[in-house]
Amino acid sequence: QLQLVESGGGLVQPGGSLRLSCAASGFTLDYYNIGWFRQAPGKEREGVACISSSGGSTNYADSVKGRFTISRDNAKNTVSLQMNSLKPEDTAVYSCAAQKFALFRLCVPTEYDYWGQGTQVTVSS
Repeated sequence: QLQLVESGGGLVQPGGSLRLSCAASGFTLDYYNIGWFRQAPGKEREGVACISSSGGSTNYADSVKGRFTISRDNAKNTVSLQMNSLKPEDTAVYSCAAQKFALFRLCVPTEYDYWGQGTQVTVSS
């Protein structure tokens, strides 16, 4: 069974940091491109950061570039998203997703196949 589970969300003040984790069950992440996506109420889901199966390539949304870092630890079968200098506009449900046997290309939700349930991130003073 292919399953992804996100954790690490919560409430943080502007300028603060959070680290999200995406854990895989039933399969290994080694051969999958992995993406982090977010969706705020009333808005469409958007790509935040994506990383290739090898870990050698990454893509970031312009709005988070320089503040967020995506990384993978294949030994732990996890992918993380370190979020620094958080802003209120970062508030959303964050989900991770996997894409198998695909060229690492676009960091958009329609390109990814297997999804976790999401974790809430709220940035507010």
